[in-house]
Amino acid sequence: MSEDVYDEELEAIKRKRLLEYQRLLERVQREEEQRRIYEMRKEAILRHILTPKARQRLTNLKLVRPELVEQLEGQLIQLASSGRIQVPISDEVLKEILKNVMARSRREIKLKGVRFGV
Repeated sequence: MSEDVYDEELEAIKRKRLLEYQRLLERVQREEEQRRIYEMRKEAILRHILTPKARQRLTNLKLVRPELVEQLEGQLIQLASSGRIQVPISDEVLKEILKNVMARSRREIKLKGVRFGV
């Protein structure tokens, strides 16, 4: 008798755990689908606002500095949508933007390395 109760409790725990895993899987799949849609939209916008050479430069840079490129893509989209930068963005304009961004990031890195009051 107690073995039957034990088996029923075990089955209930298994069903509950399986349901939890199914819900987690569904949530992960939804998040992945949303990420995929976001990336597709972002790529479409970037194809519109960047020349092919500029897009290639960002793609190459993404291999080395993915975080930087991710931030830069967002900023470029904002600048283009607000009309603060002329579209399409050429490779030369992108180079200038990258020079400014890289100079700022180097300054921030140097400041982080400085010790105050030592």
